[in-house]
Amino acid sequence: MQPRNMSMSGVVDLAAVKAAQEAKAKAEHARAEAARQGGGGAVTPAALVIDVDEAGFERDILQRSTEVPVVIDFWAEWCQPCKQLSPVLERLAVEYNGQFVLAKIDVDANQMLMQQFGIQGIPAVFAVVAGQALPLFQGAAPEQQIRATLDQLVQVAEQRFGLTGLTVDPDARADDAEAAPQVPVGPHDALLEAAVQALDAGDLGGAVQAYKNVLSDDPGNTEARLGLSQAELLQRVQDLDPQRVRKEAAEQPGDAEAQIAAADLDLVGGHVEDAFGRLVETVKRTAGEDREAVRLRLLELFEVVGADDPRVTTARRALARALF
Repeated sequence: MQPRNMSMSGVVDLAAVKAAQEAKAKAEHARAEAARQGGGGAVTPAALVIDVDEAGFERDILQRSTEVPVVIDFWAEWCQPCKQLSPVLERLAVEYNGQFVLAKIDVDANQMLMQQFGIQGIPAVFAVVAGQALPLFQGAAPEQQIRATLDQLVQVAEQRFGLTGLTVDPDARADDAEAAPQVPVGPHDALLEAAVQALDAGDLGGAVQAYKNVLSDDPGNTEARLGLSQAELLQRVQDLDPQRVRKEAAEQPGDAEAQIAAADLDLVGGHVEDAFGRLVETVKRTAGEDREAVRLRLLELFEVVGADDPRVTTARRALARALF
């Protein structure tokens, strides 16, 4: 499935020729000023991933974007898809070796920034280049598509704004690796790591099997149960045609299969409440096996989001009212 806004197509409109020239000039001036003041030197890999709040937004994102593209990861602790996406972005920030900086913003603690960017669901990923905000994508996405978007971002930043990124100190990289604490390996850590690597590689079948292997030995393993529900969701939507699915769902509000597929797309796109509401309404419209299929899929989506999420609690109540 193609996540919403997984494209840099809006860059041309957003950075029209005159605006691009002005932004490029400002960026060059800012870099020259930083160099005069002794800035612009090599950074450590740790400086490529930063936490940003409203107070530091201008300094850490707007000003920094005159030196290097800043990718913003809007996330929250309760957001399970965020917990899948954020580690991938953090790893890629280090792998891209200074071509962009990753800024992580907790939306619960920074509601104003969330509103200013017009975010309707998370995870949501934006970029700021020479002070200009560009929407990248919203919701879960395969690593291959994330890489393609980042490659476009880096290319646009260099060609239109003259941003060539930061220099990363290789010695600091080695020092960081040596200083990293050794984490004890648990009985299922290798299998869980294999599942994560399979997800990163887009091998959803392999990830599903790896999580199932853990659960066969440890049925109560929370990480494996959550990972399995997320991997199965991504596996279900990967070959769907979003336009066709949504058209059928709109035309057939009582069709359980059509509504289930649309709800899967809603959730992958970060529209949690829409997904839950769609299935609760479908429960009301259906009966028998269709109704049971919708109910079970809703319970599966609860697993993806997490039992502690307040939206799950609300939807559980709504489901109970619809059933009884």
